[in-house]
Amino acid sequence: MQLIQENPDLSAYLAASDVIDHHHPLVRETAAGLAKSSADSYEYAHAAFDFVRDAVPHSQDSGRMEVTWRASDVLRERTGICTAKSHALAALLRAEDIPTAFCYQRLRDDNTSGYSLHGLVAVRLGGAWHRQDPRGNLPEGVDAQFRLGEERLAWPVDPESNEVDYPVLYAEPSPVALRALKEARDRPHLWQIYPSEL
Repeated sequence: MQLIQENPDLSAYLAASDVIDHHHPLVRETAAGLAKSSADSYEYAHAAFDFVRDAVPHSQDSGRMEVTWRASDVLRERTGICTAKSHALAALLRAEDIPTAFCYQRLRDDNTSGYSLHGLVAVRLGGAWHRQDPRGNLPEGVDAQFRLGEERLAWPVDPESNEVDYPVLYAEPSPVALRALKEARDRPHLWQIYPSEL
C-alpha cells in the first residue's frame, strides 16, 4: 500500500499538542530512560514501541474501565485502547525528534458485530514511513512486531469483509476517535460511541 503524507511539512509530525504532550515531564522521563540504552534512532524507536506495546496493556485485555486519551495519561495510568496507545508512542518518538504519523484501519469488531476504527502509527526512519501497531499482543494470534519494510501489524486487513487500510498519514489524531475518547465515561460507554470509520 502506498502511504500518503497528509502534510508536506515534516515538522508537523514532530509537533506537541494537548494530546501528544511530549514536553510533559513523565513523557520526557520515560523517553530519557529508553534513550539511555539506545545507540541510535532505530534502536530508540524499537525500544519505545516495545515499551508501549508491552508495558501499557490494552484496556480491553486487562479489564480496565478508565478511558485515557492524552499521551502522558496513558503512560501514567498504564492503560489505553489502541488509539490512546498510539498517542503515547507518538509522544515518545516525537520527544526524540522522530517524525511520527497517525494512521488507521477499519476492522471487524467481534464485540459489536460491526466495525471499529483501529489506531496505529507510522514512524519515519531511513527516509521512509513504516507503520507500527503498539496495540499489544495476544496469545491467540496477535503478534505485532517493530519492523521497517515488511509490516507486522496486529491484524492484516481483509478487503472481502469490507475492512479498510486507510493510506493517509495524519499529523494529528483522528478528531472523531479523539472526541469519543474524551466523552466516554468508561470503556463500556466508549465502545457504544467509538467510531467505525474515519
